[in-house]
Amino acid sequence: MSQEAFLPVEAVTSWNHYWKIDHEVTFLNHGSFGACPFPVLEAQQRLREQLEREPVRFFLREWEPLLDRARQELARFVGADAEDLVFVPNATTGVNCVLRSLHFQPGDELLTTTQEYNATRNAIAFVCDRANATLVTAPVPFPLTSPQQIIDAVMSRVSSRTKLVILDRISSQTGLIFPLETLVRQLSQLGIETLIDGAHAPGMLPLNLSQLGATYYTGNCHKWLCAPKGAAFLYVQRDRQPKIRPLTISHGANSPLQDKSRFQLEFDWMGTDDPTAYFCVPVAIEFMGSLLPGGWPELMQKNHSLVIEARQLLCDTLQVPLPAPEDAIGSLASIPLPDGSAMELRDELFDRYHIEVQVIPWPAPPHRLLRISAQIYNSLPQYQTLANALREILSP
Repeated sequence: MSQEAFLPVEAVTSWNHYWKIDHEVTFLNHGSFGACPFPVLEAQQRLREQLEREPVRFFLREWEPLLDRARQELARFVGADAEDLVFVPNATTGVNCVLRSLHFQPGDELLTTTQEYNATRNAIAFVCDRANATLVTAPVPFPLTSPQQIIDAVMSRVSSRTKLVILDRISSQTGLIFPLETLVRQLSQLGIETLIDGAHAPGMLPLNLSQLGATYYTGNCHKWLCAPKGAAFLYVQRDRQPKIRPLTISHGANSPLQDKSRFQLEFDWMGTDDPTAYFCVPVAIEFMGSLLPGGWPELMQKNHSLVIEARQLLCDTLQVPLPAPEDAIGSLASIPLPDGSAMELRDELFDRYHIEVQVIPWPAPPHRLLRISAQIYNSLPQYQTLANALREILSP
């Protein structure tokens, strides 16, 4: 599909042209669930119509080539071999597939950090409880002055009993980019496997999973990649694939086919569902990469620059110091707020000012963070609207 296929005849004056976001809302929370542009949604609808015109033909003859093409395109985008990727509905499912496939013994330690996503932490706790293993938590501070603090926090909690380390690529709460290149290398040298919760990374940061060297890596395509909801992936190193099973055991477990690994045969078919979100990943990659002359690198840099400018504006308004170095965040950033209820502030911003932004409870003083997102449809005046609202709400 060419770039021209996406562009309207008239000049685009606002990137909002491509999104169905409510124009009455100042939408600054792309990070929570993403937002899919309508050209990608239209492609999904065409695929759904193709499915329903002849469901048997679709699933028996058309489904597999579409899935394989989507996997090939995604593999190129994330820097992996297609043989090492499978689709899953979301990163939480990817995390659960790995954790619930591995076998731990009493006394084994699974290490994560205080910034790990709550759903992932719950999955780790479940597996530890079942195996009588120990969940070890490394305290990663925020605000933070250097990524070295993350490295020191994690490595200081590694022991001879550490069997798996579960790390964010980008912290959902703080927006911090974890220095995985160093952490994965140091942990691998100790013979410790790594599971990376990369929910926010695809489309926010350049990825090269083969080079990174993590044992397991899962990421969402519906967030910064802007694919439809229900599209994510799981990457597993080739030699570890035989032990990783999907949460649903289906026909792939005893399929006689020999053209794919058992790993892909099991994950590719877990029962009848709507696979069109997976098939639209190539459309999303091409569409989002067509919006700026410099393609994806320019889009990532534009979003990063916008969130840096917006963060500075909000920190100046709130009179708080910048909580992390610029190179430690991508296009998601958090700012400490004065103490109070996170949920009440989030609701007030929406109910009174029609601003959709994330406010997160935080265990350390001041106990709540304001998290902003920057996607191409956002602009600096939207963050000024947020700053003005916060000034009104938080003024003594």
